[in-house]
Amino acid sequence: MMVTLRELVPEDAGELLRLQHQLDQESKFMLLEPDERQASLCQVKEMLESFLVAETSILIGAEVDNHLAGYLSVRGGSVRRNRHSAYIVIGIQKQYQGNGIGAGLFREMDIWAMNNGIVRLELSVMTHNQAALALYIKNGFEIEGTKRKSLIIDGEWVDEYYMSKILPKEKRIEDQI
Repeated sequence: MMVTLRELVPEDAGELLRLQHQLDQESKFMLLEPDERQASLCQVKEMLESFLVAETSILIGAEVDNHLAGYLSVRGGSVRRNRHSAYIVIGIQKQYQGNGIGAGLFREMDIWAMNNGIVRLELSVMTHNQAALALYIKNGFEIEGTKRKSLIIDGEWVDEYYMSKILPKEKRIEDQI
């Protein structure tokens, strides 16, 4: 399987929206339920345009056979006090999980983050999502705490871990100048 990792651009809006709808359908680990995503193609295109101009944000896609199989969103802070920090969201289609796509997306994210002044990466994950938890720990994230009763899924309370990764000082680009 040939996987291409690249920054998403506004022309990818249709394919990204298709992938997000598919992830909403096949996973209870994503935030939105299947009928909740209301974004139009135009809104997704505008969102991709905003990522392109933001210095502290990027949206990376994983393509297989010219279709998006996964994505990783990095949204950085917009003011001086938090521009070093970014919140990430990752989604990979079920059929492509376990093939190294997540690890590849994290490698691309780390390279980009180190070159763009990001020091702190953070995310949240449902405490029972063992596959994602293993991926995040393998890629250097640590649990900072538990968000109790963070979500309601199928009428049940779900806790989330809040996780972060601090990029090593010796690798940050601003320290090499």
